[in-house]
Amino acid sequence: MHPKKSQIDYIDLASRIKQWGAELGFQQVAITDINLGGTSKKLNKWLENGYHGDMEWMASHGDKRYRPEKLLPGTCSVIVARMNYLPPDSDMIAVLKDSDKAYISRYALGRDYHKLIRNRLKKLSKRIELAVPGSLIQRPFVDSAPVMEKPLAEKAGLGWMGKNTLIINSNEGSWFFLGEIYTSLPLPKDKPSETSKCGECKACIKVCPTNAFPEPYILDAKKCISYLTIENKGGIPEEFRKPMGNRVFGCDDCQTICPWNKTAKTTSEIDFSPRHNLDNRKLAELFLWTECEFLEYTKGSPIRRIGYERWLRNLAIGLGNAVYSKKVVQSLTSRKDFPSKMVQEHVSWALVQQKNKCARINSRVQALSFVPPTLQK
Repeated sequence: MHPKKSQIDYIDLASRIKQWGAELGFQQVAITDINLGGTSKKLNKWLENGYHGDMEWMASHGDKRYRPEKLLPGTCSVIVARMNYLPPDSDMIAVLKDSDKAYISRYALGRDYHKLIRNRLKKLSKRIELAVPGSLIQRPFVDSAPVMEKPLAEKAGLGWMGKNTLIINSNEGSWFFLGEIYTSLPLPKDKPSETSKCGECKACIKVCPTNAFPEPYILDAKKCISYLTIENKGGIPEEFRKPMGNRVFGCDDCQTICPWNKTAKTTSEIDFSPRHNLDNRKLAELFLWTECEFLEYTKGSPIRRIGYERWLRNLAIGLGNAVYSKKVVQSLTSRKDFPSKMVQEHVSWALVQQKNKCARINSRVQALSFVPPTLQK
């Protein structure tokens, strides 16, 4: 049991928790209550529209997602923390414009953030436990349970929910991870410090390659390239293949275009730095990785979760969208008989794209070399 309220200075404790969080590498730590109000109505409507696609886990767990005290009985407060992850000198636009290179979402270039942030939150939880006499109910979460992290972050004052459905902070942009600690401590809550500053801007909605936003603040995951390349376990619908371009793991377009990210802060966490030059690799080169190489080079990376088969599926589409070259065709042909019907189908599609590009090039060459009979001697 907790000691009586009079025995704990919760205002001072909240202040110390934020300081400890900063010492552990979090850019901001804030506290909110467990009342998520109308969140359930928005979530259920989103689910009814089928915008979650095959992510059945979004519909499971009943009301535990928006009632924290049901997920962890005894919860009175939620500590929300954010950590920047954008690598310095990250030239995203240059990679996107080079169709021969593989674009991998910035969050996945380094080590898997789940373990890093969970370990930091565990350390923060431990410091809290050492500072509070008596028993304490606490549990850290990092995208690992039915937690409404973005509504909680908005309530805590870490930013506002943008039209791209991401939390945006006016000083830091949106390139950050979120993590939470559910606690039985009745901590004083922070007031939301930022109201929406999106205004009339619709840059994120307009730039989306697959038109995944049916309206502002609503994402149809089934059309989102992040969903298609990561969560989707089957084939990628043909209507989305060309719009995918060279995006082979996730998509950052709605963040890259956001005006609030022009001055976004970069990370100083070494673990979030690109590994194995994955921020600047050729599609054909990655496509020729063996499964052993894939497992070796994606060890400790979020990329590994999609597995080798889906990795090849995504890369095949990227190669199909690349500028025609014999090297690209050779790379694709080498996987033509890969023991996976899904990979074979995507490779076949990509080879057709390359064949069509080759035909167009030959047609233009012939047109340029044609001399009308009247001009011939």
